[in-house]
Amino acid sequence: MRWTRAAGRALLVAAVVLAGYAGFGVRADAGAASGARGPITLVTAGDLTDYLSPLLDDWNDGHPGERVTLVELPDSADETRAQMISELRSGTNRFDVLNIDVAWTSEFAAAGWISPLRRERFPLDAFLRPVVDTATFDGRLYAVPYVTNAGLLYYRKDILDEEGEQPPRTWADLVRQARTIAPKHGLDGYAGQFLPYEGLAVNVTEAVHSAGGSVLRDDGARVTVDSDAARAGLRFLADGVRDGWISHDALGYKEEESRRAFQDGRLLFLRNWPYVYADASAEGSKVAGRFGAVPLPGPDGPGTSVLGGSNLAVSSGARHPASAADLISYLTSERVQRQVLTEGSLPPVRAALYEDPELIRAYPYLPTLRQSVLSAAPRPKSPRYDQVSLAVQAAAQDLMALRETPEQTVARLARELGTISRRR
Repeated sequence: MRWTRAAGRALLVAAVVLAGYAGFGVRADAGAASGARGPITLVTAGDLTDYLSPLLDDWNDGHPGERVTLVELPDSADETRAQMISELRSGTNRFDVLNIDVAWTSEFAAAGWISPLRRERFPLDAFLRPVVDTATFDGRLYAVPYVTNAGLLYYRKDILDEEGEQPPRTWADLVRQARTIAPKHGLDGYAGQFLPYEGLAVNVTEAVHSAGGSVLRDDGARVTVDSDAARAGLRFLADGVRDGWISHDALGYKEEESRRAFQDGRLLFLRNWPYVYADASAEGSKVAGRFGAVPLPGPDGPGTSVLGGSNLAVSSGARHPASAADLISYLTSERVQRQVLTEGSLPPVRAALYEDPELIRAYPYLPTLRQSVLSAAPRPKSPRYDQVSLAVQAAAQDLMALRETPEQTVARLARELGTISRRR
C-alpha cells in the first residue's frame, strides 16, 4: 500500500511482527514543559503528491525560530513503520512529530513512544466524531486526527439503471444483483481486498462490524470475536466465494488490483477507498461517468466501514514538544485541512468541510464519505495490533479458500487472539 493522494492508499498498516518493546516511559503531556520550543522534525511516509512541503513552507515563514524539517520514509507502510520503530526504540530524539497510521496509535502509546496530549489543546469537537477515537488509548488522547478514510461501495450505475435497479443497501441486495445481473453483462460480481495482507484484515473486520459484532474490546484486553454476529459476517464472505459472486481472481486483489478491475470494466461492485473515485473518473477510464458510490451495505441496511487515515503524534523523545504540539494544531486547522483535500486529495478530519458546497461540487463523493465515516469503527485497538492483524489475515485466508468454515474460523480467532491479548 502506498502513501498517495488517496487515504485508501494511506491505509498505512504493516504486517510486520516486532515483538518486545523497549519503551522510553511516558513523559508529561506534550507541550507542558517550559522552554520547549525550537526547531522540529516531522516524519511521514513518502508524500507522493508533494502537497505537504508547501504547507510546511508556510509554517516556516511564520515560525523562523521553530522551523520544521520534513523526513520522508519509504512509501511502503511496513518499511515506514519498521524505520519509525527502530528510531524510537534506539532512544534518539531525531523525530518530534510522527504521522502514523490510525492502527499504530495504540501500539505506539502502549510502548511509551508517543506522549499523551491535552484534549483542550485541540478543537476535537470540530472533527468528525469517530476519528477522534482512533487517536485515544487507555482513555487518554495520544494523537490528533490528521486525515481519515472509510470504505465505499462502487457500483456500475449504467448497468443498474439499465436493469431498473437501485444500488444495494443490504447484503441480500448485493448478493442478488451480483449473482444475477453481473453474469448477464459478462462481469464479476463483487470484489474487495482479499489477498492476505492488511486489506484482508480490514475487509473481514468490516464484515464482522456490519453484522453487529466485534473482534476486540477494551483496548485489546478482551476478545469478543466468538459471537453469532462474527460468524454471520464471515459467512457472508465465504458464501460469496462458494457461490461465485466473489471470483477467485479477487482472492489475489489488493487496493490497486481491485481498482484496476473495476476501472477496466470487469466488476459490477467494488469495496475500496475514496481515491478510486478520482481515478475511475479520469480520462481513459472505461467506467468514467458510468459509476456511483454508496456506503457499504450490511445485513439489514448500511454496514460499518473500518476507519483508515493517519494521526499526528508527539514523540516521547521530542526535543521541543511545545512547538511540536503547535505544528499539529496548524496541520489540523480548517484552512490547512482544506488544502489537505484540494492539494493532497486526502479526506480531511474537519466536519464542516464535508458540507461545503464548493468542495462538494469538486468532490461529489464527500456526502457519501461523510456518512460512511460517521458510521465507521476503528480497527481493533491493541498494543500488539500487528500480531492481531496477522492472526486475522491467516484465519481469513483459510476461510476464503474454503478450507475452514465460519464456525472453525471464529473458534480459531478466539483462541489465537486470546493468546495475543494475554501477552500484555
